[in-house]
Amino acid sequence: MTYASAGVDIDAGNEAVRRIKALVGSTRRPEQLDDIGGFAGLMSLPTGMTDPVLVSCTDGVGTKLLVAIAMDRHDTVGIDLVAMSVNDLLVTGAQPLFLLDYIACGVLSPDFVEQVIRGVVEGCRQSSCALLGGETAELPGLYARGHYDLAAFAVGVVDRARLLGPGRVKAGDLALGLRASGLHSNGYSLARKALLDPAHAGLGLHDPLPGDPTGGSVGEALLTPTRIYEYAVGPLRRLVEAPLHGAAHITGGGLLENPQRALAESLALELDLSQVPCPPVLAAIAAQGVAPRELLRTFNGGVGMILYVDPEHEALVQATLRRVGEEAIPLGRVVPRASAGEPQVRVRGGVWLGGGSFTSDP
Repeated sequence: MTYASAGVDIDAGNEAVRRIKALVGSTRRPEQLDDIGGFAGLMSLPTGMTDPVLVSCTDGVGTKLLVAIAMDRHDTVGIDLVAMSVNDLLVTGAQPLFLLDYIACGVLSPDFVEQVIRGVVEGCRQSSCALLGGETAELPGLYARGHYDLAAFAVGVVDRARLLGPGRVKAGDLALGLRASGLHSNGYSLARKALLDPAHAGLGLHDPLPGDPTGGSVGEALLTPTRIYEYAVGPLRRLVEAPLHGAAHITGGGLLENPQRALAESLALELDLSQVPCPPVLAAIAAQGVAPRELLRTFNGGVGMILYVDPEHEALVQATLRRVGEEAIPLGRVVPRASAGEPQVRVRGGVWLGGGSFTSDP
């Protein structure tokens, strides 16, 4: 009797590590002290900070993986894996330093691991962070053949004086939106039910997505990788004027539950989505009878991140973003909250909202 006869192939695991070693090395940062293969990854702190604060986040990809499994395409979900943690780091003002990943599967194939890691490496490159290490676990009996799960955690660093968030955002600050690339990696249980279930739209993953002017398929729309916002937030973080006071990553909970996470209890936000194009995939889901409020608290509504910006420096912020190919969408303004019993977020505008106005829970 051998470990392989019990379902775990050590040689396949070693081959997977051999294949990905060069890929992982391409994400190396100057602060990195070693290469993968040891028991732990080593990273020093960047120089030039007076009072460095470490920031850490963890997340996974969720049931978007079921779409990847059905499409037998695993080279993009690694980008999602990086994005879901790194975007949470960015809203604190931190620069990403490194990420560790975890891949668990029923049967380990070096080809499969290499596909996934190619996506993770691409996400790390977009984030300017190192893939410092990780773990691949072959777990027969726990995962069905062909099924797997991904998790990661990321670490960043920020000088304490440059921390963003509720302590800095003030009444009068502007709310600017950065466009999402699609659904990102939230709400996929609802998206799959609305689009793929025969009781609803009954579409196939290779069918054209209704209303998509590009003619792309349902599967392609659902597998569009999450946008990683370091390309936009990084240049703003480096401005000496410090015009960015806070930010909100629009993830699980959508536009009704995330914007206030960067606001003090005494503040509220009025959001107008009339200038935000409705993503075709969201319109297709809405067409299956999903109520506007349910859409707002499940999906990002076409906005992947909200920036809270000093209004005196709006022109500087927009010019900085244009240089990296981004045009931020004016969404509204931070206002004083009338009372603790009043909602902190009110959302209106947007054709897909049917002209209604929706609020977060008080």
